[in-house]
Amino acid sequence: MGEITGHGKVFINLAAAIILLLPAWACADVPTYSVGLGFEFASGDYGTGVRTDSVYMPLTVTVRPAERLDFSLEVPYVYQSSSAVVAGQFMGMQGQAMGAQAVMAAMGSGMRTSASAATVGNSQSGLGDMKLRAGYVLYTEEKYIPAIRPNFYVKFPTADKNKFLGTGEFDGGLAVELTKWFGKWFADGEIGYAFQGKSSVLAVKDYLYYYAGCGYQVTDRFRTMLLLKGSTPTVEGASALLELRLRAKYQITSHTGIDGYLSKGLMTDSPEYGMGLAVYHDF
Repeated sequence: MGEITGHGKVFINLAAAIILLLPAWACADVPTYSVGLGFEFASGDYGTGVRTDSVYMPLTVTVRPAERLDFSLEVPYVYQSSSAVVAGQFMGMQGQAMGAQAVMAAMGSGMRTSASAATVGNSQSGLGDMKLRAGYVLYTEEKYIPAIRPNFYVKFPTADKNKFLGTGEFDGGLAVELTKWFGKWFADGEIGYAFQGKSSVLAVKDYLYYYAGCGYQVTDRFRTMLLLKGSTPTVEGASALLELRLRAKYQITSHTGIDGYLSKGLMTDSPEYGMGLAVYHDF
C-alpha cells in the first residue's frame, strides 16, 4: 500500500471529517441500509494489441443515515486475463453512471504497464481497490429546477499493484449529479474531477469524468435508460474514454431489485464492449 501523501491526505481528511459530522446530520432520521452484489465484464485491447478480458465483482454496502445523505463502501474482486492494463478504473455498478468503471490503460500504443514482455500475458486476480463514497442531496427537484446532489469518493489502494490490479496509490474525486423528471421521462447526468496519486505502475494524471443520459419509467417496477459515459485521458499519452450504455432496472419487490447494462466503447482506450448486472436489497 502506498504512503499517504499529497492528494491521499486531503481525501482521507475529508472522509474523516464527513464521518465525524455524521451524527449531527443524521440525528433526525432512522438510518436505512442496502447491500448489493455485482458482476461486470469488459473486453478490449485498449490500443495495446493485447486483448484483455476483465471481471469486476463488487460487494457494496450503503448506509442512508438521513433522507438526503448516503454513504457506501465498495469492496471488489477483480480478474483480468493479461497484465497489459490496470483493471478497475472505470468499472463499478455504484457511483459514476450506474448509481462507477472500464479498464485503465496508459501511454500511447504498445505496452501500457511496467509488465515485462515475458509476463504481460499472465492472468491476474484478487482484491481490488476499495472505494468509500458519500453524497448529499443539496437541492430537491422543483418544476423548473433539477435535484442537485454533490458527492465525493476516496479510493483506498487495497489492490496488489504488482499484479497490475491497481495503481498502489490513494485517489479521490468530487462531482455534482443533476436529475430531472418530465412525467415518465427523466434526465440524469454527472460531472466530476478525479485526483490520482503518483504511481510507479502507470503515468497517471488527474482527469474530468462525466455521464449524461435520459430514461423512461416503463412500469412502476421497470425503468430503462440510454447514456454516454466517459472521461478525459486518465494517463499520459492515452486517448479520452467514451462508451454508450443501455441500462435497465427492475424492482422485484419493495426491497429487492436488479440493475444491469450493456455497453459499447466509442474510443480506442475504452472497452470494446461490456456488460454488468447487480442485485441489491434494501433493509
